[in-house]
Amino acid sequence: MYRHTHRTNLQVFTRPMCAVMLFLAYCFFTFASYAQSAKPVITKIDPPNWFTRVPDSLLLVHGEHLENTTFTLHNTRARITEQTISPNGHWAFLTFVSAKAQPGTLEVVATNVHGSTTVPYGLSARRSVADQPKGFSSADVMYLIMPDRFADGDKTNDKLANFRDPDDRSLSRAYHGGDLRGIQEHLDYLHQLGVTTLWTTPLYDNSAAQSGQSYHGYSATDMYAVDPHFGSMEDYRALVAAAHARGMKVVLDTVPNHVGPAHPWVEDSPTPDWFHGTAASHIKVDDDFASVTDPTATAARRNILLNGWFADILPDLNQDNPLVAQYLIQNAIWWIESAGLDGLRIDTFPYVPRRFWHDYNEQLHAFYPHLSDVGEIFNKDTHVVSFFAGGRAHTGSDGTYDTLLDTPFDYPMYFALRAALTHQEPMTAISDVLKSDGLYAHPERLVTFIGNHDTKRFLSEPGANPAALRLAFGLLATLRGMPQLYYGDELDMKGGDDPDNRKDFLGGFAGSDSNAFTAAGRSPEQAMMFDWVSQLMSIRHEHTALTCGGEQVLSSNEDWLVFVRDSSHAPVTGCTTATDHQRVLVAVHRSSKPDTLTVGLDQTWASGCRIGKANIAASTSSAEVADKQLKLQMGSDDVLIATCR
Repeated sequence: MYRHTHRTNLQVFTRPMCAVMLFLAYCFFTFASYAQSAKPVITKIDPPNWFTRVPDSLLLVHGEHLENTTFTLHNTRARITEQTISPNGHWAFLTFVSAKAQPGTLEVVATNVHGSTTVPYGLSARRSVADQPKGFSSADVMYLIMPDRFADGDKTNDKLANFRDPDDRSLSRAYHGGDLRGIQEHLDYLHQLGVTTLWTTPLYDNSAAQSGQSYHGYSATDMYAVDPHFGSMEDYRALVAAAHARGMKVVLDTVPNHVGPAHPWVEDSPTPDWFHGTAASHIKVDDDFASVTDPTATAARRNILLNGWFADILPDLNQDNPLVAQYLIQNAIWWIESAGLDGLRIDTFPYVPRRFWHDYNEQLHAFYPHLSDVGEIFNKDTHVVSFFAGGRAHTGSDGTYDTLLDTPFDYPMYFALRAALTHQEPMTAISDVLKSDGLYAHPERLVTFIGNHDTKRFLSEPGANPAALRLAFGLLATLRGMPQLYYGDELDMKGGDDPDNRKDFLGGFAGSDSNAFTAAGRSPEQAMMFDWVSQLMSIRHEHTALTCGGEQVLSSNEDWLVFVRDSSHAPVTGCTTATDHQRVLVAVHRSSKPDTLTVGLDQTWASGCRIGKANIAASTSSAEVADKQLKLQMGSDDVLIATCR
């Protein structure tokens, strides 16, 4: 009857048009009939594997024809206690209980009236207590690497088949070929420099990114895979194991704020509110951090920061959706367990609701008591940065929360160091930042730095020169907190704004003019700076006063900064012992001419100090104490570090 009716209606059309319409109708009804009579198809499960002895978890299943499907588990004591399926039949959320299951391979079975589909799913034992994250602290030295720009250790992943974006070192924003094996091959170089903690920018798979310029890792198209340009999870495990064997720790860059514009979720979201907005209709983010730190800020103003799309193209995840929040927390657990990580670096921290960060860190620290995380709050105001730091609850326009973040990067100190050492501001700019340490619950944890992948190189700052860079490294080695180095800065690398600040490491790629990984391959200037940094970090590691002692500024003016580090005033217990009382005097003189300075020591931490032989200083510089006064004589642009007995 249905076909007869349509044939009658089609008689008004010409014979060719009639044939076309009949064909289209046939295709439509055939497809509809197939869709209604097809068994389930499973194309992906996130996480791709999981672990035993873990509380209730969430599996996100992607596939076709999942509507009216029942999911069960076979060959395991794990079980599914709840399931929710999207109306289009493409997504299923499964509450997954594996606490009592044994390691092994189970089967996920999806069944509807038309049949069943079975896929294997791996369960692994959680890492042993001895293999849990060690965390990082002020006793460490962190080194930032962009894997694509450091060293090419595996030629097989340089020009991958079917990739729209093969490696091309002639293009500043293309993949260049650096990978995880390249990093592993040069761990001895980092060890020689004094590095104890390795931070890599994100390793997420970005290979499907539309632009073909996602070498940096911040445009994820799969949060549960290593970008094949960098290698595999096996390569990452090998890198972590090799680092651990040298006593080094490994930190992964994570991005819970957004994914890349080419992520499959953008066109087919698991839930209608998975993102804030859509590709066609969304808010563009701004950097108005005060919209959160100001308790009186309006919701409309705050939402631009928290709900806007970063750079107007990166889809903003909705952490207020409990499913999104759990997905992101589990993602961090998966990477930590899968690779054996020690800590996390968290991207775009202020752009995510603080209530999510509280839950995120609370759960991660419950799982991993010694895990450390450091957050990016790109702002020069200590009041803004400390507002997002953990350890204290702060009241903002989004409520009262403690983010429980171990520490932020010390961006205020970054801005002060650059300004003071390039003569844009007096040296008091540095001591002014130190005066605000009371705003933090744990100022001793702050991560100090002079540059990273988002800033121009220090030597490309107006007014900078190698002498200023030497002073900068001297301060990084001696200030409170943990120093972070950016790859190549120890070799006088220059570079303006992105992408000029992300050039290839010298010697990491075939055809390089020189190989700065070796002493013989460094120019005299590169060798001088490398040896300087290595010596500074060695001095730092030798003195607990520098790694975890308290800090007191003794004098600060236009061209001078003098301070003492004292282990007896360590802000944390367990850092030093009663017999390990150390004091280290640090003097930094920023000037093109020699000069002298007298500093009173009475009623300071340096009271009663007797200066020993300087650990480091120019031959023309000296320090002595007489009549409760420190008398300094220093050459131009010099750093003096001396033990204070």
